Amino acid sequence: MKPIVNILVFASCTLILSSCSIVRGLRTDGKNGPSIFSFEGREHDTIAIGDVAFRFPVAQKQADWIDTTYFYNKPHRCDSMTFGEAFTKESSTQGIIIIHNDSVVYERYWGDFSADRMATIFSISKSITSLLCGIAIDDGYIRSIDDPVTDYLPELKKKDPMWQKLTIRHLLDMRSGIDFDDTYEFTSLKDLKTINAMARLNYGHNIMRQIRGLKFRCEPGTQRRYESMTSAILGAVIERASGKRYTDYLGERVWKPLGMEHQALVNIDSRKHDFAHCFGGITLTIHDLAKIGRLYLNNGMWDGLRIVSENWIRQTADCDTSYHGYHFNWYNINYEGFIRPQYSGYYALGICEQVLYVNPHKNLVIVRIGRSNSAPTILPVLFDQLGSSWQE
Repeated sequence: MKPIVNILVFASCTLILSSCSIVRGLRTDGKNGPSIFSFEGREHDTIAIGDVAFRFPVAQKQADWIDTTYFYNKPHRCDSMTFGEAFTKESSTQGIIIIHNDSVVYERYWGDFSADRMATIFSISKSITSLLCGIAIDDGYIRSIDDPVTDYLPELKKKDPMWQKLTIRHLLDMRSGIDFDDTYEFTSLKDLKTINAMARLNYGHNIMRQIRGLKFRCEPGTQRRYESMTSAILGAVIERASGKRYTDYLGERVWKPLGMEHQALVNIDSRKHDFAHCFGGITLTIHDLAKIGRLYLNNGMWDGLRIVSENWIRQTADCDTSYHGYHFNWYNINYEGFIRPQYSGYYALGICEQVLYVNPHKNLVIVRIGRSNSAPTILPVLFDQLGSSWQE
């Protein structure tokens, strides 16, 4: 009986220790999880700005007609509501800004939110990490997105043969094969392992150690599954390839040349290990996020300066109908029953329905910051319908 007792004691201790990250998450963000203002209680690094700020001018003629524009509320149904009604009823929206022809034509805020208040954009961070990957290729730090990640993280070769089959392209398209789930649901003890892995990524103190301990559920490239760990690995590749900290590189190649008005923040695992939450931890203002959209709108150019190659933007924006239109850490509009307009855009998305929408056909950028996912419809679809009916 003694060996059985030892096994039970060991299992109990493992269960308690494995849930430490879950407890830390509950203490940090509570039972409802992170909010757009959770960064205030987290360890973070700063993305520096330059000496000259770019500010979107306000258009003389505001697009007041937007509030009375109707859109289809649900697929396969005829009922509809106006843009203004959607965001009056949808109280979790904090701010919306619409940039057309490089000028602000519509801007609204709710509650105590404002243009200068920072908010965490969650998985839109993945889309910014994708941008930085493209820049690292242009700078010659990464040879090709078809390189195996072990070219840049050679210590992983010893862990599992699958690591040598995992390429950067797989990371960008969520086809890593890594045994990891983005889940926040806890219904039984069987979910503890999965929940804890997600909690370790968000609240643990050593993400690189977690990466080294990962297993594969299938061969890379064979299946798609959206999960944040692939973007964490991509961030590690970018740092190792460039020899620069994520925040420093982002500040040097994006924040400063784009004339960001405010320093941004990126959550980190700990001061000791300084691993950036490049998968969901960037915090910035709504106007500065719109500048990322402007960069993509202009095919990687910023006022005559090449920031990232046009080919990278083209590959990102190319319509891909597989896996909800997700590739290069951006989405094509996935209509799921709606009729796609002739001139459709693409977008980046984060939990709480953070949206960065870009429509190059209409020279349009839309940013929405919110506190929850309780929108009355699929917001990127709403923005695409608005873009398709845009009045000059």
